[in-house]
Amino acid sequence: MENYKQTLRALQIELVKLHRHLIACDDRILVIMEGRDAAGKDGVIKRITQHLSPRETRVVALGKPSERDLNTWYFQRYVPHLPASQEFVIFNRSWYNRAGVERVMGFCTDSDLEQFFAMVEPLESMLIESGIKIRKYYLDISKEEQHERLAARERDALSHWKISPIDREAQHYWDDYSAARNEMLSRTHNQSAPWIVVRANDKKEARINLIKDLLSEIYYEGKNEALLEPDRDIIREFRPEMLKNGFLAS
Repeated sequence: MENYKQTLRALQIELVKLHRHLIACDDRILVIMEGRDAAGKDGVIKRITQHLSPRETRVVALGKPSERDLNTWYFQRYVPHLPASQEFVIFNRSWYNRAGVERVMGFCTDSDLEQFFAMVEPLESMLIESGIKIRKYYLDISKEEQHERLAARERDALSHWKISPIDREAQHYWDDYSAARNEMLSRTHNQSAPWIVVRANDKKEARINLIKDLLSEIYYEGKNEALLEPDRDIIREFRPEMLKNGFLAS
């Protein structure tokens, strides 16, 4: 991507403006980052948070649920991590694990899954009504791109921490994850908390356009509107026709 570093720097300046406004106005922002294994979630989160105040910025990436977690309301472990006044929080994977990896790998029952679908939209609506601004992103890549990225992680000693046993099964369960993704997007997309789909085969394009979309959709003072028009061939709000027109990897 031409001028990637210059564009990223300009967008990070806009993110600092947003963060300054967030703190001044006691706002609360929650960004939910979901997607295929190796789709680039860590990379875009790093670029978003790189120059923001660490006191008011948190990235939440919860590990395997404990025994206690398994015996409480499913959403309960996430609630303590929701943003307070003046906080910008990114969930690097979220309660949508239930509709993705937990479903595919058999970590939840069909009843658990249906209960999740029944509860998630009302929950997000309550959070929005309480004043939390929510943006939900799904990063999508092709099967071939995922294979290359997972193989690269295996070769790179500095990236071994990114590989989990579940990641190693991602290619084997590709079709199952596709079906789970399609149902999750279809059943949990709504106008108050829409899904925004990002075609992420090109990491740099994905980062730039996701940040543009985020900035364009949240009000802050001093916004440089001319900088924030995303490429709608890369990122757009979910629509049911995406399941058949090739926008999502099959």
